[in-house]
Amino acid sequence: MSFLKKLFSRNSREEQSAESEVPSNQPASNNKKQNKTQGKKNAGQSKSKKSSRKEKPPEVISLPEDFAVLDLPLPLQQAIQKLGFQSCTPVQNEVLPHSLDGSDIIAQAQTGTGKTAAFLLSVITYHIENPEHEKRPPGTPFSLVIAPTRELVMQIASDAEQLSEYADFDVVATVGGIDYEKQKKQLLNNVDLVIATPGRLLDFCRSRVIDLSKVEMLIIDEADRMLSMGFIPDVKAIIQRTPKKQNRQTQLFSATFSEDIKRLSATWTLDPVRIEIAPDQIAVDSVEQLVYLTSADQKYTVLYNLIMSGDVDRIIVFVNRRDETRMLEEKLNRHNINSGLLTGEVPQKKRISTLDKFKSGEIKVLVATDVAGRGIHVDGISHVVNYNLPEDSEDYVHRIGRTGRAGADGVSISLACEDDSFMLPNIEALLGDALKCLQPPEALLVQPPPYSKPPRPKAPRSDNSRRGGNDRGNRHRQRSR
Repeated sequence: MSFLKKLFSRNSREEQSAESEVPSNQPASNNKKQNKTQGKKNAGQSKSKKSSRKEKPPEVISLPEDFAVLDLPLPLQQAIQKLGFQSCTPVQNEVLPHSLDGSDIIAQAQTGTGKTAAFLLSVITYHIENPEHEKRPPGTPFSLVIAPTRELVMQIASDAEQLSEYADFDVVATVGGIDYEKQKKQLLNNVDLVIATPGRLLDFCRSRVIDLSKVEMLIIDEADRMLSMGFIPDVKAIIQRTPKKQNRQTQLFSATFSEDIKRLSATWTLDPVRIEIAPDQIAVDSVEQLVYLTSADQKYTVLYNLIMSGDVDRIIVFVNRRDETRMLEEKLNRHNINSGLLTGEVPQKKRISTLDKFKSGEIKVLVATDVAGRGIHVDGISHVVNYNLPEDSEDYVHRIGRTGRAGADGVSISLACEDDSFMLPNIEALLGDALKCLQPPEALLVQPPPYSKPPRPKAPRSDNSRRGGNDRGNRHRQRSR
């Protein structure tokens, strides 16, 4: 089951036996249609290249009530039914009535809450309901999503493809460190939505491969992460290439709102609707959180026995330093545990391959730095282990959010030794609750057996291998208020 399918089962309910009617007291649909009157397509415009490979759309038998009242276009209703959505998540219930009506959005919400589908549904709806008078030139999207990491960009693109399966809607993902010429070739065709990391997008802008002057819908995802990663100057340069905020809809999502993010959001949005989805509580409700008090030498022993206990289906182990991830993954491999490495220094194609193997179950254990902390949606992650407690307390919430997603239960185990236990008070302050600190059970302290494999040969590393890649991404819409 895909992440999108599972996402909406959080508040699952029985589907209605007959097609739900839109209540007459719902104003969002009427306002939406009144506000979105600019830029109608010619009826004879050529279809997207995706339309020729779509299967026959299913008949819409029924939709969950909270989707039915949104009066979404038929292609989206068909996709929602096929994906098996059961109900809107809280962030979708709050965001969609306003975003479909054309309002700017500033939303505080964690990953795993359904925010990706919230902004994608509004983008695809706008595209279907507001055809263009004239065809846009190649490389000229009407919608743009900026996200901080390659993994998050690729996940958003995958979700967009699923939701737009029955619509004429072309999606291009652009990320650094991989396939520059392939992405450039895709941008030379018609494109409706571009999803990009800031650096690669700015490269394409400067080389005039992509034109952002006709962007009507701008989404900035995980703004706090882009701030911490130093991408804000690039984001500012990108936004300057889009129409003024009076002529576009802007949606900004962030897990936290520092004073810097508040100032930036005020600059980029116009009369926004502000939404907050209990950010700290999300980590607590669906994830059992344990802290095992260990010595530094005991950490690998506890991890090995946890993996071998039989209770672990799929596990991500977070480590603070890249050199330590390499050493830890090497130990697991020598104990014949199928594991993979995900850090910023791993080449992009290798990272994609590792993630695919982790999703398919070929790899049981993923050893990662915080490059994997956000935006990776993998079904069935039963456990997250903090091999080191993160230096940034907010990263703790993002790490453990890889499990317990879409209403499923998950377990987070943090291994706290004398070197990092001093970080616990800040994490507890962020969560608003004390963490359960325990001595590891005796079964987790049994000495592992001798290694069953010799060490891998060490491959030579070039200077370039230390970097994750260059991670730097017509219808003007006059919105009535």
